[in-house]
Amino acid sequence: MQGFGGRRWLTWSSLGVVALVLAGCGSTPRGPAPVEDRGMGGAAPSVSAASGLPTTDANGKPLPGIENLGKPGYYAVRPGDTIRRIATETGQRWQDLARWNNLDNPDLIEVGQVLRVVPPASGASTAVAAAAPSATSPAAPAAPAAPGVMPPASPAPTLPATTTTAKPITPASVAPAAAAAGDEDVGWIWPAQGQLIAGFDEVKNKGLDIGGKAGDAVLAAADGRVVYAGAGLRGYGNLIILKHNNTYLTAYAHNQTLLVKEDQNVQKGQKIAEMGSSDADRVKLHFEIRRQGKPVDPSRYLPSR
Repeated sequence: MQGFGGRRWLTWSSLGVVALVLAGCGSTPRGPAPVEDRGMGGAAPSVSAASGLPTTDANGKPLPGIENLGKPGYYAVRPGDTIRRIATETGQRWQDLARWNNLDNPDLIEVGQVLRVVPPASGASTAVAAAAPSATSPAAPAAPAAPGVMPPASPAPTLPATTTTAKPITPASVAPAAAAAGDEDVGWIWPAQGQLIAGFDEVKNKGLDIGGKAGDAVLAAADGRVVYAGAGLRGYGNLIILKHNNTYLTAYAHNQTLLVKEDQNVQKGQKIAEMGSSDADRVKLHFEIRRQGKPVDPSRYLPSR
């Protein structure tokens, strides 16, 4: 396992959660939203030496937001990105990203375009680098934590599913913000009662795999808000991502049934899903914690049992 789940974790989508963070939910764009690359044909576009991404289109016109390239709280669009994937990775709603960046059509973003990924009022101080989903080090920037797991029987996914041409979101793309002291006082609990079948590996498994029976309760590990609930991220099956504060995100993958919806507030210990084997080789819960967008070992945060 490599990211929030069982095969190749969306490498937290936009939320395209993913990726994303992430693709597919409600009235949001469900399939991969196309990234428009206008550098094909015509004059060769200018390219940033730092990012390797274009800064102008084929006509020499500066790409949208290029003046913010490299600034904290901004992200340069890469090949394979979608608005949902970027949203998931940064712990935001794709609708908010569209609004903050005045996107008339969120399904059309250009490679090299620079997007604001933190609220205008809060600026870089609340940047949640990620991604994710996502994550990622999928870009799971060094912003609020994002999860990851150990070597399962089969390769695990990484929050947001990436294509062969897509590059992961990196800390350089979205600058991490210092975690507020209060953000560390989360009060974690275990999300399921089953046996631990795979631990955190950082390379092969960016989280924990917990065994169980189909229908077993999956619980919110802490109070939070649902930023993604769906099955649009390859390798995670039915996935839920919770945002707990500006530092921490958690992911719950391979569920049989999802019991919460995006934007819903949940309480620690609340049943949010039923364990299953969606997009996995057996019934299990793949659980990740991401701190400022970076997968961390959940066993270091969860109480001993």
